[in-house]
Amino acid sequence: MALIVQKYGGSSVKDTERIKNVAKRVAAYRQKGDQIVVVVSAMGGGTDNLIRLASEINKQPSEREMDMLLATGEQATIALLAMALHSLDLEAVSLTGAQAGIITDEVHTKAKIKNISPREVHAMLDAENVVIVAGFQGMTPDGRITTLGRGGSDLTAIALASTLEADLCQIYTDVDGVFTADPNLVSDARKLNEISYDEMLELSSLGARVMQSRSVEFAKKFNVTFEVRSSLNNNPGTIVKEETDSMEGVVARGVSLDENQAKVTLVGVPDKPGMAARIFSALAKGAINVDMIVQNISHGSATPATDMSFTTDKPDLLKALKVIEGLNREIEFTEVISDEGIAKVSVVGVGMRTHSGIAAKVFETLAAGGINIEMISTSEIKISVVVESEKGEAATQQLHDAFFLSKS
Repeated sequence: MALIVQKYGGSSVKDTERIKNVAKRVAAYRQKGDQIVVVVSAMGGGTDNLIRLASEINKQPSEREMDMLLATGEQATIALLAMALHSLDLEAVSLTGAQAGIITDEVHTKAKIKNISPREVHAMLDAENVVIVAGFQGMTPDGRITTLGRGGSDLTAIALASTLEADLCQIYTDVDGVFTADPNLVSDARKLNEISYDEMLELSSLGARVMQSRSVEFAKKFNVTFEVRSSLNNNPGTIVKEETDSMEGVVARGVSLDENQAKVTLVGVPDKPGMAARIFSALAKGAINVDMIVQNISHGSATPATDMSFTTDKPDLLKALKVIEGLNREIEFTEVISDEGIAKVSVVGVGMRTHSGIAAKVFETLAAGGINIEMISTSEIKISVVVESEKGEAATQQLHDAFFLSKS
């Protein structure tokens, strides 16, 4: 008898028909004698609808109340799936994140899991129930509901698989696995049979919408091998695992596009020690994630100054600008420019560690396509560039072709 953790995303439970299909899939595993823990997201579009309702009430609502609101999406799904399993004559029980023992820190909307006490989960499994857990949510030590950020149900599933020492962890979505690029953008993208944690982590953090990056980081830390596969068929998926020697033979594993980025430029920042530390410490205190950072000498200032640009997620832009506005009273830079019309395109592969000329190939490919590069960021296994948002899809396709990632 195996213990299996399965996670179903919003597209897999977007309506009652798909919830019934999930129930049939879960039932097939349960009838083999396996113990099953199911983690589910809100029904497709449900979270976005709740966000829209909140914005109609208040453009900048309390993050505490947003967590209270958004957590209801998953709670609807767990109850509906339990009912679907009951209709198949299977014992099933639904649990919120808090009831499942998921304890988080106190950062609303982006909480991190501190601990899981799965006593209730074990008790329900021992009573021969399918246990259905609300993904994306947890509880602070003092009892406040928190959420784990967009895609947080992935993290719930990986964390439960680790804590429960599951024999198998499956992440179900509406595509067959992890592809060399988004198949909705690149028609000849191909499915990967396996991918390393590091490659998956980079692709997830760089805009690939298959997995939440924090969930991959957690899986790497605790060595949780998992499979990304479709809930709409029985095709084998993509295994995400520890890196093997054979993986370095492939120069590039995939190309990702992130259109959820915004750029902020501070013009005329005084060229003094400690300025960058003060700016980015303030942003960190505001729980604002910063990605690329570029600093140049400012030529429009009478005193020594620099222009400092950074990228952040679009939903964090207003918060970032509010933090910057507060800093201007003490740092006195000249101007703040924000730009939401950008996209980040990235090439990822552990083979970059042992192959030279990758950056040159990226730059030459984009130059040949007439695409201007605004910012550049690199690591040993990825190269990212910022381009105009309207050129993002073209850049993705051109780089995908340049690194021979197509099906042919």
